[in-house]
Amino acid sequence: MKNLYVFGLLWLSIASSLWAQDLQVIVKDEHENTPLMGVAMLILENKQGAVSDENGLIIFSNPPIGKITLRFQLVGFESKQMTINWPDDAQNMPLEILLHESHDEMETVTISSTRSSRSIEDIPTRVEFIAGEELDEKVNMKPGDIRVLLSESTGIQVQVTSPTSANAGIRIQGLDGRYTQILKDGLPLYSGAASGLGLLQIPPLDLQQVELIKGSASTLYGGGAIAGLVNLISKRPTEEGELSFVLNGTNAGGLDASGFYGKRNDKIGTTIFAAYNTNAPFDPADIGLSAIPKFDRFTFNPKVFLYPTSRTDVEFGLNLSLEDRVGGNMEYLKGDRENQQAFFERNLSERISSQFVLNHEMGEGRKLQVKNSYNHFDRKLGTRNYDFNAVQQSTFTEVNYRLDREKTDWVIGGNLWTEAFKEEQTNSFPVRDYNLNTFGAFVQNNTNLSQKWVLESGLRTDYVLDYGLAVLPRIALMYKANLNFSSRFGGGLGYKAPTIFTEESERLQYQNIQPIDADFNTLEKSYGLNWDLNYKASLFNDQLFFSVNHLFFYTYLSNPLFLEQIGSSEFRFVNIDGYSDTKGTETNVKWTFRDFKWFMGYTYTHAKINSNGVVRDNPLTPKHRINSVLFYEVHDKWKIGWESYYFSQQRLSDGSVGQSYWIMGFMAEKIWEKFSVFINFENFLDARQTRFDTIFTGSIDNPSFREIYAPLDGFVINGGVKLRLK
Repeated sequence: MKNLYVFGLLWLSIASSLWAQDLQVIVKDEHENTPLMGVAMLILENKQGAVSDENGLIIFSNPPIGKITLRFQLVGFESKQMTINWPDDAQNMPLEILLHESHDEMETVTISSTRSSRSIEDIPTRVEFIAGEELDEKVNMKPGDIRVLLSESTGIQVQVTSPTSANAGIRIQGLDGRYTQILKDGLPLYSGAASGLGLLQIPPLDLQQVELIKGSASTLYGGGAIAGLVNLISKRPTEEGELSFVLNGTNAGGLDASGFYGKRNDKIGTTIFAAYNTNAPFDPADIGLSAIPKFDRFTFNPKVFLYPTSRTDVEFGLNLSLEDRVGGNMEYLKGDRENQQAFFERNLSERISSQFVLNHEMGEGRKLQVKNSYNHFDRKLGTRNYDFNAVQQSTFTEVNYRLDREKTDWVIGGNLWTEAFKEEQTNSFPVRDYNLNTFGAFVQNNTNLSQKWVLESGLRTDYVLDYGLAVLPRIALMYKANLNFSSRFGGGLGYKAPTIFTEESERLQYQNIQPIDADFNTLEKSYGLNWDLNYKASLFNDQLFFSVNHLFFYTYLSNPLFLEQIGSSEFRFVNIDGYSDTKGTETNVKWTFRDFKWFMGYTYTHAKINSNGVVRDNPLTPKHRINSVLFYEVHDKWKIGWESYYFSQQRLSDGSVGQSYWIMGFMAEKIWEKFSVFINFENFLDARQTRFDTIFTGSIDNPSFREIYAPLDGFVINGGVKLRLK
């Protein structure tokens, strides 16, 4: 009995020493193998924890007995979780934990399109954004414009409107490009006469991020945001400063050179962006017509930021773009002028725009903003026997007041939008001059109904001269069940004032198209609904992260504007007796494992037009689209990406059906401290319409072009150098 008593005392003494032993962990950066300070360790069983010191050391006294789960978290790093048995694993102290740096900027990105101070995860409006590493990757693929940047997003399609000059528009969820607003820092710059060239004339190097809202966004942005909006957010100056350059060349005869400088001092900041983009005519199909036109473009965007007080900041900006773009007969483009009947299409364009923004903080949570933009766009479009020369001048002025409180915030404002279009008389056909002036007022509110429910409601009223009043209510509701699951549901009304600038008229180069008649044409009105489901989680002790977003969308357009032929050669715009509706789903899945990321997306779009009781497919809308991007990145060392995109068959206006196709690309970049080199193999399967279908009938001197539903430029290799001098 005495021996048993001694043994018991000995066992208790040993167990007590083990239980009294501290749980010790050293946390390090996985790549640098350096200690990490400020890492939070949480014991999930009792919700207690500790934080690492400057040596990466965490010490926790008297952890619970048995199986315990430890979670490690640090901003900028992926969280990690592990399970141990205590005190059985005490002999393994200190444990070593390696954290992997995260480049997912979802938590730190500020969204400006919603005019709210809330984080992106607390906004009922569904907002997608492209920023950081993803934006930088797109610069490698096409440094000269933003077509690739947008076209690779789920539910978005870039539609070519001129096969020889490569003019293009953006379609969201199957709706024509005129129903999408393209903004620069919240100001409209690329509408009307500029819409067909806008995507081609926006280099991405000076962009901080791109924000996408799919579905009606008319409460804050008025007419035209029926399908959604694209807000291009410029870089702002920082105290550290930035000086960077990108040089890029292609095997198709392209050259891109651009530079960005930004620096902020105490009271003033400056950003300057300049770019030169050029391309020789390129005809991969060897049919005698250009797939990539000959062009030269110069862009210059200076901005000044003033900070007179801690509560006030002012910014002034200019955008200058000059371009000479000509496509058509390859011999003509190369300088052979012997053929007097050679077909060509030339676009000479000049854009000068200004931006002014004043922000003033009036007190805690109260902010006043005044902003204005002026846009002058001069476009000369010419063919062998036709000239379209016109100037569009537009202004946008807005005053808004924002009130932010703990559970609710308000945005109240009014704006004035003017648009004046004047065409030069070049033949006997009547000019299409017009003036379009719109007065608007809006209010939007976000309220936390509870910890799990957030309501967003808004109302806009616009008065469009010659067309009347448009009242646009909108509502969105978000449910956050927990950190893993959330859902958003929203809908609203929209409208679009009629103009001659559509994808159809762009394809016809505005030839023989009658003017819009305010006594005959009316506002296009719409309503739209969106519902999405979001789930994110981690697996295998936080080694594998994944997120799923599934969206249902529906948009109904009443009496939409379509071009109809009158007689043998003239056209006019008619609000059809009927409607068009677009419905479908988008699914996005993201997987992250160490240095690998895999994005997968699927879009189903069912778009119909009902005119006088006759139902037909909306042309140039693939029902099925798949996108997949596999990306490997060792931060500040390597980037390697593989992309795949599938487009199903598309119905064309003439009743025929275009062929389905795949597009694949491969990109690699090697990074050093001050510079990097990159190479990109775009569309290396050489998917192009000229391989499996025709793009015109007749001769190359008098072509009648069909609709373009697939790429024309085919397999293109580009590569270059990025310099980061500051």
